[in-house]
Amino acid sequence: MRESGQKTSTSRASGVVVRTDRSRGVAGKLWDEHPRRAMDTFGQQLAMGYSLTVGVAVALVRGRFNWREFVRQCSFMASVSAIPTMIVAVPMGVVVSLQVSMVIRQVGADSFVGSAVSIGVVKQGAPLVTSIMVAGAVGSAICADLGARTIREEIDALRAMAIDPVQRLVSPRMVAAVLVSTMLCGFVVFVGFVATYGFFVFAQHGASGSFIQAFVGFADTNDLLIALFKSALFGYFTAIIAGYHGLHARGGPAGVADAVNATVVQAALVLFGANVVISQIYNILLPTEV
Repeated sequence: MRESGQKTSTSRASGVVVRTDRSRGVAGKLWDEHPRRAMDTFGQQLAMGYSLTVGVAVALVRGRFNWREFVRQCSFMASVSAIPTMIVAVPMGVVVSLQVSMVIRQVGADSFVGSAVSIGVVKQGAPLVTSIMVAGAVGSAICADLGARTIREEIDALRAMAIDPVQRLVSPRMVAAVLVSTMLCGFVVFVGFVATYGFFVFAQHGASGSFIQAFVGFADTNDLLIALFKSALFGYFTAIIAGYHGLHARGGPAGVADAVNATVVQAALVLFGANVVISQIYNILLPTEV
């Protein structure tokens, strides 16, 4: 009886342990699948960004930077993002002009439509359009290229030859993404201004002089510089995110597709968040004078 009692208590105790372990196993599985893996990915991307920044600086100082790959990637990124950027920038400028002019005309201040271009296009519109194009076109192109190399085991071959794929492949893409993103932002500002000006003057029969005067009066050099700075950071962040997911693609073509999807989603979230943070810091440090 004692033995059976001991077995029962042991079985009960073991049952409690099993239930406890099982509950801990479910919680641990959820932790491993979501928050922990996200934190690990973020930490690895930070380490990769630091390694890329230091590696690019050292390569430039020593004259070992891969300029040929840099030029090739600049041409490729510009070709896949310039036309979509223009297509998005034109309706953005028209919508800004249309909506703002309707509100401004209700209060009898038609001469201030140009100020909406400086606020809506230069300050926020251009960086947001650039972030969308960089995350969608540039980021997906980088990730797909690196992911295809990964599943073909080209990355493993580079490591076998003692060549760092991060410095060899990702570094020129990162510098190219920074340059192309900055140029795209300037392109969006120009196209947005021209589209808004043309729509206001020719479609809404507004005064050309008042539009330009309001734009010059409200636009500031610092606004353009901060927009270009944000775009450069967008290219930097996108290259790191795309490079990480591309080098860690697994599972054949389906794995590359998943990596591209993860790149676009994460890059968009990071770039939108960075845009808000940088804009708030800029408004605090350099408030707009009324």
